[in-house]
Amino acid sequence: MTEQNHPFTGLQTADPAPILPTAAVSCDDPTAAEQLLAGLGPGPFSRVILFASPRTDIASLLAQLSAQLGADRIIGCTTAGEISDQGYAEGEVVAVGLPEANFATQCLFVPDLGAIDGHELIGQMIRARAQLSADHPGWDHEFAFLMVDGLSTREDALTSALAPGLGPLPLFGGSAGDGIDFGQTRVIWQGRALSNAAVLMVVRSKCRVRVFNLDHLVPTEQRMVVTMADPSRRTVQRINAEPAAREYARLLGKDPAQLTTFTFAAHPIVVRIGGRHHVRAIQRVDENGDLVFFSAIDEGLVLTLAQPQDMVGHLEGELARLSEAGPPAAILACDCILRRMEAQENQKSLAISDVLRRHRVVGFSTYGEQWNTMHVNHTMTGVAIYPPDEIGGHS
Repeated sequence: MTEQNHPFTGLQTADPAPILPTAAVSCDDPTAAEQLLAGLGPGPFSRVILFASPRTDIASLLAQLSAQLGADRIIGCTTAGEISDQGYAEGEVVAVGLPEANFATQCLFVPDLGAIDGHELIGQMIRARAQLSADHPGWDHEFAFLMVDGLSTREDALTSALAPGLGPLPLFGGSAGDGIDFGQTRVIWQGRALSNAAVLMVVRSKCRVRVFNLDHLVPTEQRMVVTMADPSRRTVQRINAEPAAREYARLLGKDPAQLTTFTFAAHPIVVRIGGRHHVRAIQRVDENGDLVFFSAIDEGLVLTLAQPQDMVGHLEGELARLSEAGPPAAILACDCILRRMEAQENQKSLAISDVLRRHRVVGFSTYGEQWNTMHVNHTMTGVAIYPPDEIGGHS
């Protein structure tokens, strides 16, 4: 903690502790746990969130951190890239601390996404909110943060199960990643990294919060219809009664052999739900020519090709809007891997990183995002956290 002169009295005062302390370190560093603990500061923390590169030796890292913080205080997931205080990062572990001075948390664990018990989850969520409210009656702000196995294909079922219990509680989250390998994705719970699972954290705070979701896509007039699909596998066999990959490529004026993840990021598909367009992002082309999607897809859906706006300018404008009533102390965000790929393809990664750094964004790149009752793609979703009211926050 450094000392500085008070601007009016000239007295020596200590820098205030950060509202949302963060730390980042290379995932290959043998002293990673020690550096993360030093970067976060003394706490105490209601919860610490880890966003870990899939290259991380998670078992070793969790053992060391759990010895200091307690395994029940640590949650997190593997990533498709990290967002540190310097913007986009690769091969790092990013830690975010929620100090007890400003945050109280309760966590729900879903051990098997193939056997979601909606009634039990809703009951747990209602009890968690009631307990947090009773323990902190003067803290009026709340949100929920969800991390889920990004290869489970169960995000839509999970958000649907949670929806009846949300009430006014705003929720955001991200699907755990595995870089660009799409091999294994894991969430962190009780000192272990687990697949086919999810962690939901309910947060009560004295800090004003604002959950948001943004994308930079504008629908075009070019539409297509899903005429054959397997919703359970998120695959589309036919579009406009033609083989799916071939028809999608034709609409883009490309050869099907040219379709790559970068193509999907540059030419996203959206569907209109509830008066707003939401992305149904393509993950890959299967060997048989089917299109495999990141989120729910079904026969009869009308798909619309979308055109990206300038990503840098759009992100700058949207994050600036979060500062209209005063700047956030920090932003915790889940950013789709397709946005990162689009930035790389268009050589805008450095510019995006600069925007993220200036607006104090930390988090991770995902295999999909959760926003209230929906699982979405190609978006950034997150929470802006403002200073507590007594030190300059705004009601």
